[in-house]
Amino acid sequence: MLDTNVFLEILLAQEKKEECKKFLNDNIEGLNVTDFSLHSIGVILFRYGRKEVFQKFVEDIWDAIRVLSLPIDRYREVVNVSKNLNLDFDDAYQYAVAKYYGLQVVTMDRDFEKVKDVQILFL
Repeated sequence: MLDTNVFLEILLAQEKKEECKKFLNDNIEGLNVTDFSLHSIGVILFRYGRKEVFQKFVEDIWDAIRVLSLPIDRYREVVNVSKNLNLDFDDAYQYAVAKYYGLQVVTMDRDFEKVKDVQILFL
């Protein structure tokens, strides 16, 4: 499951964009993203006046990447993990979705170093 920052690194042409692109291209089968990440990317791109980039992004991932949501009865896990690991909402949500679906998180966010019961791959 791809964290928001992997996509933003590419979309905003940041320092590790080529590494992130390579990871996506090498692992295009079976990639997942949360609905929260999709919304966050939209908020950021709209804020930067890049609505067309968001539309193209959604079109590019439409058939290739599965968008996952956390069932409402699992939101308690978001609060618990936030308290226990001192994660902010977005990281706790990513964790909870990954745990629920049994997925690895691919990220550049070092806050995930605290996580021990979900596999984390740092780019």
